[in-house]
Amino acid sequence: MKKLYRSKTDRKIAGIMGGLGELLNIDANLLRLGAVLLFLLSGFFPVLITYVIAWIILPDGKPEEIEIKEESSTSKQTTRKKTGGTKKSTK
Repeated sequence: MKKLYRSKTDRKIAGIMGGLGELLNIDANLLRLGAVLLFLLSGFFPVLITYVIAWIILPDGKPEEIEIKEESSTSKQTTRKKTGGTKKSTK
């Protein structure tokens, strides 16, 4: 089961909508838009209180052991240098 974390990369305020977007595989901007609409329609305080509580309760980002695995897999990739021009022969 996936766990909900605040996003470290996709954040506007606290990363809550970015984390929800990552968990649900939905664009976080759509979630933000829905939250703003709900915020305006509900009389501000219910959504504001829920957001602040989520900000306090939810941990920031993924656990470090997952980040280490991601970093090690990206460091194994090799890059090739492009060399231009012609080779000169030495005699």
